Amino acid sequence: MRTAEKKKMSLENFLRVRFKGLLDQIGGFLNKIGLKPNMVTIIGLIGNIVAAYLLAIGEITWGGLLILVIAPIDALDGTMARLRGKTTRFGGFVDSVTDRYSELLVFGGLLIYFTGHFQIIPIILCYLAAAGSIMVSYTRARAEALNYNAKVGLLTRVERYIVLIPCLIFNQPLIALWILAIFTNFTAFQRIYSVRKQAYAINDVVSKDN
Repeated sequence: MRTAEKKKMSLENFLRVRFKGLLDQIGGFLNKIGLKPNMVTIIGLIGNIVAAYLLAIGEITWGGLLILVIAPIDALDGTMARLRGKTTRFGGFVDSVTDRYSELLVFGGLLIYFTGHFQIIPIILCYLAAAGSIMVSYTRARAEALNYNAKVGLLTRVERYIVLIPCLIFNQPLIALWILAIFTNFTAFQRIYSVRKQAYAINDVVSKDN
């Protein structure tokens, strides 16, 4: 069984609640004109592909602005599915997978840009930021598959975009990469530590034989 934890509303959930009325209006309109939730998810992915291309060719500000426009789509597809009464586990799976691809595309665009300028430190930071971002998601997914809770941590996806987007818009990608490279991996370790505490709390950790 999952250990009982104090329920804290994440920033992502807070924003969803705060802007629920607006999201419902936009989602209802998109449903009305015939768009489907998975189509909106794919549109978001395509938008991130274009943003990654802009970053790769050095149009950092324009790439950041496009990501700013595309980012709310992450909430819209789920809203549309809820309004249709057709939320499915497969839809949630597709949404999560495309979210990961979207993040990797952005880091890939930055990686191509810095590789073209032969800047070693930013290249390493791109790798660490991408790895940390994926590990934040993976630790939660793996923990929940084992019936643990791993929603804790400093930089969830919304916080990562709050760091990334302004830095890109103001053409300061290196600042974002330093923050993300350090604190995404710190967040992953926070989740590992949280799961470890839960495992010990329910005597789920088996001691190694001497």
